[in-house]
Amino acid sequence: MRLALVATAVALSAMTWGACGGRPPPPAKGVIEADIDAWQFRRFQEVLDVEVWVPGNHASAYTASYVRGEAEQRGRIEDKDIANAFVTRYARNVGILREVMKFVRRLAQDGGYTVEETSIEGVRVVLIEGHGETWALWSAPRHVVKIWGRNIAKVPGDLVEAYGERYPSTLVGDVLEGPLPPGAAPPRDDKGDEVPADPDSPQPDWDKYKPGSAKTPQQGGDDEKDDDDDGEGDE
Repeated sequence: MRLALVATAVALSAMTWGACGGRPPPPAKGVIEADIDAWQFRRFQEVLDVEVWVPGNHASAYTASYVRGEAEQRGRIEDKDIANAFVTRYARNVGILREVMKFVRRLAQDGGYTVEETSIEGVRVVLIEGHGETWALWSAPRHVVKIWGRNIAKVPGDLVEAYGERYPSTLVGDVLEGPLPPGAAPPRDDKGDEVPADPDSPQPDWDKYKPGSAKTPQQGGDDEKDDDDDGEGDE
């Protein structure tokens, strides 16, 4: 009888989880401030640079760095032992997929990058390699997520899976060659006039774009908002 009650409780729990959507919510501060499998969370930062700019859609960006636990145990940390998450959060869920597609197509035209559509741990991503970096990039409702590292053999699948659960990919087939989805209409005020561009979310100058220009938690920089609170409250 006791076993039957336990089994029933487990089944009801699973049904409740499925009814709630089966996914943990996006973290309040964008990134997962907790250890993920073999990767140990080490630092959170909010940054001002946004890699994928969406016209008329203000955005903020958040980064987290993770270190492979075994590397810390052996006392020697190399580039391959560090992975980063870069999450961009937008005010509205419009125009994001279109701009992600345009962004990766620009990179594909750059001879310094290789760009491939693929799936990692069930998350549909665009895999980008070049200039010593490897990225997994995808769009999600109101977000763009990038998991990456320098001089790594491949993007950590456990990090992609954890972020994919919180930020389900909205990428579709033919990201590199298919038709672009509609863009966002420019925001307008109560009088119907177009709202001026947000100075805190400027349009990038692609002629001067440099790979890796956005600072990472390891690099530091004056354009970052540091948060030394390494708690795990926003998993």
